[in-house]
Amino acid sequence: MVMNTAAALAHGAELLGSAEAAERAAGCDLIGKAADRDEAVREEAATALLGLAGPERDGSVLARLAEALGRAGDGRAVPVLVELAGHPEAAVRAEAAFALHLDGAATASPDAPGVRALIGLTRDPDPVVRDRATFTLGFLCEADGPEVRAALWERTGDEYQDAREEGVRGLARRRDPRAVPLLRGLLADPDGAHVLTFGAAEILGAPELLPLLEEYDPDDHGVAAALAACDPVRRARLEDDAWTLVCAVERLRPDLAPALWAARCEPGLTLGFGDDPDAPCYDVAGLLARAGGDPDRAAELVESDHPVIIHA
Repeated sequence: MVMNTAAALAHGAELLGSAEAAERAAGCDLIGKAADRDEAVREEAATALLGLAGPERDGSVLARLAEALGRAGDGRAVPVLVELAGHPEAAVRAEAAFALHLDGAATASPDAPGVRALIGLTRDPDPVVRDRATFTLGFLCEADGPEVRAALWERTGDEYQDAREEGVRGLARRRDPRAVPLLRGLLADPDGAHVLTFGAAEILGAPELLPLLEEYDPDDHGVAAALAACDPVRRARLEDDAWTLVCAVERLRPDLAPALWAARCEPGLTLGFGDDPDAPCYDVAGLLARAGGDPDRAAELVESDHPVIIHA
């Protein structure tokens, strides 16, 4: 059934004014689902939810409120979520920990309030809260720095397995060499590795991981990409082809100002243009695959995607 998000938002907002905690919680859920499904209503949804944040005292409602604010993805919610991160009920703190992935917290500096709240939550006495916070900080957040890495490193010794694994993957995403032996341990698990572990291995790109990765089926999700990233021969070939591609684009279209870059917390190489970080760009491996592995052909594809505009 297709949700009428405008109607759901209106009904949810009405429920927020109920004297019954269960109905206010249901209103948060309804508004959160509407915001999750329809970007057009997210600002209005966040405004309605934030109106409840001040007067609400019921922990069950606040947990649903935090979850809904995360779905709305509005940076105005960060101060509210930071406050909820210190709530006495673990369920509220757990929802706040995950919701702090939203814009304004996840991409901020390590000194931003949202990131500092996450760092604190990674040391929470409740294991589920620690797990949620470590996942958000390590895998959903791109902030980096000594305090972030120290928090992730602490969790690599956590007695709670899920939190421990999130600490390892979070360090790997930041290309921290201390993650290599820890990631080997996750890959050597007789029960198999989580798909996020393969993603972390792809970002880290450590040759020491290759023998363990070769034990997995390359058709399993994430394995082939991790194998390619950790194989020094294939990695060197990709880097050489990427440079040849940039030079070829430069010859064909110097006006595009092609350049290569690699994000710290993401895998692969990206072909971008000029100084505009929002300009359309290409995943180099994907572009080369489209071109049958030929960098010159890949450059021609780029040229065809960027027709010359002749001004009268």
